[in-house]
Amino acid sequence: MSKLDSRIMTVADIARRQAIRHPHKVALQMDGRTTTYRSLDAASNRVANALIADGIRPGDRVAFLGKNSDIYFEIMLGCAKAGAVLTPVNWRLAQPEIVHVLTDCAAVKLFVNEAFAAAAERTIAEHRLAITLHVIASDGGLSDYPAWRDRAPSSDPMIDINEDDVLLQLYTSGTTGRPKGAMLRHRGLVGRYHLQATYGADWYRVEHNDICLVAMPIFHIGGSGWGLIALFNGATGVIVPEFDPRAVVTLIATYHISKMFIVPSALHIILNDSAGGADFGSLRTIFYGSSPIHPQLVERAVRHFGCPFVQMYGLTESSGTIVALAPEDHGGERALAAGKPLPGVEIMICGGDGTQLPPGETGEIVTRSIGNMAGYWRNDVANREVFLPDGWMRTGDAGYVDVDGYLFIRDRVKDLIVSGGENVYPAEVEQVIAAHPEICEVAVIGVPSSKWGEEVRAIAVLEPGSSLDAPALIRWVRERLAGYKTPKQIDFIAALPRNAAGKVLRRTLREPFWGNSERQIN
Repeated sequence: MSKLDSRIMTVADIARRQAIRHPHKVALQMDGRTTTYRSLDAASNRVANALIADGIRPGDRVAFLGKNSDIYFEIMLGCAKAGAVLTPVNWRLAQPEIVHVLTDCAAVKLFVNEAFAAAAERTIAEHRLAITLHVIASDGGLSDYPAWRDRAPSSDPMIDINEDDVLLQLYTSGTTGRPKGAMLRHRGLVGRYHLQATYGADWYRVEHNDICLVAMPIFHIGGSGWGLIALFNGATGVIVPEFDPRAVVTLIATYHISKMFIVPSALHIILNDSAGGADFGSLRTIFYGSSPIHPQLVERAVRHFGCPFVQMYGLTESSGTIVALAPEDHGGERALAAGKPLPGVEIMICGGDGTQLPPGETGEIVTRSIGNMAGYWRNDVANREVFLPDGWMRTGDAGYVDVDGYLFIRDRVKDLIVSGGENVYPAEVEQVIAAHPEICEVAVIGVPSSKWGEEVRAIAVLEPGSSLDAPALIRWVRERLAGYKTPKQIDFIAALPRNAAGKVLRRTLREPFWGNSERQIN
């Protein structure tokens, strides 16, 4: 059997196979542009050949800085066919953070949306980065990307790509304040989709006749992964540059969206923003996850949208979802669960000594599946911490499994704050605040937010004689960190509570905000 009509083994094969099976079907739609599977295959061939002509070798890192775009998936498939590794960069990061990602991944080429082109050019020049820049226009502006791509032939380069090769390097916040590059392999992405399509429940499947809304950011697995799922199954992906509640409501009705993935904070915004006459009749399933959610919000959303809901729990490091909660479990006690493991996924709860705990006992959640990452890029220390023997990987989350196999998540092992689907580690924010000359010490915690699930709050101790106020300190932090990492509120106290060993008692700091309720995350 030839490579073109065999089973999809790598992400590169997605374009090849769907171009044969559904050549004239719309693969991607955005801003009035439609891309068929045949044209997507040809365009990604051109991208691959152009990369190869520019000296890009298998394993080289290619970065993308910009909002969601149909071109992004064209570039991803082109990287897959050339053997390159694509690193999407969070455009919401501050310049020092962007520089860190670009230098850490050793990017040799950067594709950038026109809106970020000037800033990218300055960054490359100021930091003397050896990166070739290509600008992608959004509204017919200046762009060299089409000419660069279209100079290359549309024939498939047929580079020999192994399913164990890395395709995506997604950056996730680190406990030491430095983002880490999680390396996701072809087989980790494609293999998961095969298992789900073959053995998964009907309520979780994406079919070739589905129209999927891709509204979550592509620099997260929730955006890139969801878009790939649509393409793998021969569905149509409707791309939204960034989440906008009114645009999403309009697109659902205009394009007859059948399935979408969304984070709870975005769900909350749509509920509060959409009019009672909004047309959600085409929706078959809404998938949600990535941050804390209140059961009352889910109940309200089910009534409002009138379709089944599926909760998803996963990590960047696991190539996406590993546990899902079925629509029929959205009620009663099980509504508080994250769900059951997907086909091919194993979950285990471990105690502090690494031994497996029985049902009902809380410990760290560890997982084993084909989706587990290859590791963190050039970070042996982090890899030794996250990987356990026999293919198990630590999630950093604490929870328990009940006697029926449902996973319940109780807290973040490493105090991770999830605000609007964005991961924020307190240590990173604390480092920035502590650098202010008038700050003596600081602790950062997550507090409940009806809009974002959690939001960042800082509790600081001022140096003697300081007159620094909270608004001024917040402005100072915002110049150095992304907006979602910047504390919404800063409280000043005389001293931070500590235990006998001198460790800050974060639980004591959280109590006034969380009360007696358990800090649920999903």
